[in-house]
Amino acid sequence: MERTLTKNTPEHAGEEVLVKGWVNVRRDHGKLIFIDVRDRGGLLQVVFNPQVSPEAHQVATTLKNEDVIEVVGKINTRPEKLINHKIASGTVELEATALTIVAHAAPLPFDTSKETLDAELPTQLDHRAITLRHPSVKAVFKVQATVIDSFREFMKSEDFFEFQAPCITPATAEGGAEVFEIKYFDHKAYLTQSPQLYKQIAMTAFERVFSVNKIFRAEPSVTTRHLTEVVSLDAEMAFINSWTDVRDMAENTVRHILKTVGETCATELAMLNATLPTMIDKTPTFSLAEAQEKIFAYSGKDVRGEKDLNPEDERTLCELVKKETDSDFVFVYGYPTRQKPFYVYPSVENPEVNEGMDLLCRGIEWLSGGRRINDYEQLRKHVELWNMSEDKVRMFLDAFKYGAPPEGGFAFGAERITMQILGLKNVREACMFPRDLSRIDERFAAADEQK
Repeated sequence: MERTLTKNTPEHAGEEVLVKGWVNVRRDHGKLIFIDVRDRGGLLQVVFNPQVSPEAHQVATTLKNEDVIEVVGKINTRPEKLINHKIASGTVELEATALTIVAHAAPLPFDTSKETLDAELPTQLDHRAITLRHPSVKAVFKVQATVIDSFREFMKSEDFFEFQAPCITPATAEGGAEVFEIKYFDHKAYLTQSPQLYKQIAMTAFERVFSVNKIFRAEPSVTTRHLTEVVSLDAEMAFINSWTDVRDMAENTVRHILKTVGETCATELAMLNATLPTMIDKTPTFSLAEAQEKIFAYSGKDVRGEKDLNPEDERTLCELVKKETDSDFVFVYGYPTRQKPFYVYPSVENPEVNEGMDLLCRGIEWLSGGRRINDYEQLRKHVELWNMSEDKVRMFLDAFKYGAPPEGGFAFGAERITMQILGLKNVREACMFPRDLSRIDERFAAADEQK
């Protein structure tokens, strides 16, 4: 008999089917044993009745959560008052006639049968192999997969070409000390902070390119929004007229992602009590100086003249923009040139500030981008000013030495966007296997204790 997924069982009312999956929860009511079996399609209620099959019922008395089973039985339609509208198979249940235990599960470290996990996040991550099976956790990553898929979908619809950038580089794209240095045979190399230099090289060949890449940041900070390894969604486009072309492409990309998540992840959004952020017809855009003036007028806090917005400033700006326009999003541009990477384009009117931008949403930066320098000599000058080795970025410079058009791009992290869409409190909830200052799979402190 071929296997039937739980979500397809309503199509087989009155028929005998074979279902395979995990025991999600067991409930005993008198002589009847009920279980919810879980597979990739969802959940299905199964009832074991000793009057129908004493053999199957006897085996069912030994079932525990997370046991892997195969069940054969008849699909019966539930009475109207017993329909479960929360699951795809809620109109039916399986009356078991045969049960095989494929694999036994050891006792679980905590209760996984509730709608939400009770364990603290560090404990959940310590037992990721178990918590990853929970429907609420799986829902997070179904949303994240949709974010990544819809990014790819929109990029291709706009004639962007996908490429894969290397994760090992001879130089850092963004400078600074927050980089992982590695031993590469007899040479020194780095785990990439960004595919930036490579996507600009690829842009000179394909005009419009994008990548879905792992990037690494050696940030010695333990915050709710930083990880050392993330998935970066990057895009770069040639023949732009202004940095606003990049802004508009970024806005349309995010708009498409939100639309797709809303259409395809309604079940997951409801399960996680998540409300998609609001994007109005035209996202408000302010220079850094204008944003600081607005913050001062709104809160009385004087951050005018500061080189960037700190987390509190970002929250305040998003709060006031939401009140003024109902937009959860706001663009900020025009940061001090020397505070950004060497390749960001300085404003022609005022070279002290650049044509870089950030997109903020609900108090957190979602996306960074802007116009890039496309003049070879200007890039060489910036490499020198930023105290970089020209030899280490020779391939990058060659792409511009032999002719490159005006261009720009943007990038955002899949984990942070997932966190913001779902209203999660910690970016680690939006990373399947998070790496940070204190963890690579296991917490370092816990691992040290076991030695």
